[in-house]
Amino acid sequence: MTDVLLPLAVVVPILAATLPLALGLRYDRVGWPIAAVGTTAVAGIAAAIAAEVVFNGPFDHALGGFLPPVGIELVADRLSVAVLLLVAAVSVATLAFARVAGPRGNAFYSAYLLLVGGLVGMTLTGDMFNLFVFLEITGLTTYALIASDRSGASAYASLKYLVVGTVGASLYLLGVGYAFLATGTLNMLDLQAQIVAQAGYGDPLVRASYAFIAIGLALKIAIFPVHSWQPDAYQRAPDSVTTIVAALVSTTSAYALIRVTYTVFTVDFLAANEGIATTLLVVSTVSIVAGSALAAIQSNLKRMFAYSSVAQFGMIGAAIALANETALLGGIVHLIGHGIMKFGLFLGIGLLALGYGTGEIEDLASAARAAPYTSGAVAVLGLALVGIPPSIGFLGKWYIGVGAVDAGLGGGPIGIAVAAAIFVSTLFTLSYVARLLERFYFAGAGLPGDHGEVPGAGGDGAAATDGGRADDDAATDGGDDAPADGGERSVAKTADGLPAPVKGAPRSSIVPDRVPTAPLLALGLAALVTVALGFGGFALAAWFEPFLAEVFA
Repeated sequence: MTDVLLPLAVVVPILAATLPLALGLRYDRVGWPIAAVGTTAVAGIAAAIAAEVVFNGPFDHALGGFLPPVGIELVADRLSVAVLLLVAAVSVATLAFARVAGPRGNAFYSAYLLLVGGLVGMTLTGDMFNLFVFLEITGLTTYALIASDRSGASAYASLKYLVVGTVGASLYLLGVGYAFLATGTLNMLDLQAQIVAQAGYGDPLVRASYAFIAIGLALKIAIFPVHSWQPDAYQRAPDSVTTIVAALVSTTSAYALIRVTYTVFTVDFLAANEGIATTLLVVSTVSIVAGSALAAIQSNLKRMFAYSSVAQFGMIGAAIALANETALLGGIVHLIGHGIMKFGLFLGIGLLALGYGTGEIEDLASAARAAPYTSGAVAVLGLALVGIPPSIGFLGKWYIGVGAVDAGLGGGPIGIAVAAAIFVSTLFTLSYVARLLERFYFAGAGLPGDHGEVPGAGGDGAAATDGGRADDDAATDGGDDAPADGGERSVAKTADGLPAPVKGAPRSSIVPDRVPTAPLLALGLAALVTVALGFGGFALAAWFEPFLAEVFA
């Protein structure tokens, strides 16, 4: 009966998403407790699924008792469980931040739970069309959450993402349609068998199917040059929304690309279609360098790490296209590591915005003096993003780089180019992370916590820049402090020109940082996990070995 855990993991957050709206007809603030219970339940179910996979191996559930390939199947293996645990942990931790930073309102928490349900469904489904359904649930809720602070800028960013995301989902669906025409089935494992038995890897329908699916998911992942929605969406969304979107939405889409490529089309398809594999490899290589270069010239922290994600997902795309065991292991490790690192980085950015009213690098002079723990955790995560050992960021890059060199030594010059691109990207990443650390630790002035406040600057519960909000009305109704043109809020300054602290911002009772305790603990835990997993190279390789052995058998 343990297989019922799989539908429960999907159904619990989706059903819970109806409760804040239904109960909200009578109660004003019921959304957060329901969301907390719902996401905690998902985390418990995810842990139970992981235990079952560890002790008894992969398992599945046929929905409604209709066996595949006719029925829809949910499947858990070591790859999907790793992503499921990431989704569960990040959704719970981000909710703790949303409680103090906003947005609030029952509609927000309904959309939040629906997003969690969509992400869980994408992770566990074994059906191509069902993957499209969950992809759309995830996309639609993400569009709504990005615009949830009701400013003009966030509405524009959401609309831009909606247009691009709709095109991506449509291309994916078109690819699924071609696969169905070629094979007559939508179940992933049955598709794998029927492609070989009926169509063959050289069939034009099969080739077109993979091409459309890959392009559609690339739009969702935000690989260069189809990345343009991501910086605006990350910058303009409320801070809590950016945290979960940056950590999970593109990450789960990249997981879907790995799953479709290696479970449905298989490594033999890539070997038989070198043109498709080479195109994906070239585009990913360009994304690695372009994303890092664009990140290096940004002054806004959210935009900087948004462009950084373009580069990191380029590495994962290259790992998929290289089609060797070492590179794919690196891509999977980097996928999980990127989710953890970006969760921590955007959470740290949001906490600084909540407490000090700024998201610009130049306004963070000597931040470590006023917020030593927040700044320290962000610094650790930034160095992990560079790939400084020991960190999971180093492990992912190392495995991908070694896999690229192996491919290059095997006669593929593009493999050496990928390794070179990773090296160049690392230098760019070091440049902007070093710039951030210089402002944190070596700039002359201090953050406003060391300088006193400007009388009347802000107000109790005033909104932080870039969407971090402490006021409930501002979070749900836009608030009077929202700029009329939807642009950035002005940052109040102290007498020496530094940004003034946000009055009324939550403060921890155990550290000097002007940040709430629960999200700060989540940030510290993210930094610790990032480093701890850096020591787990052999353990991670052993964890994913059954999946890799099946793929490269």
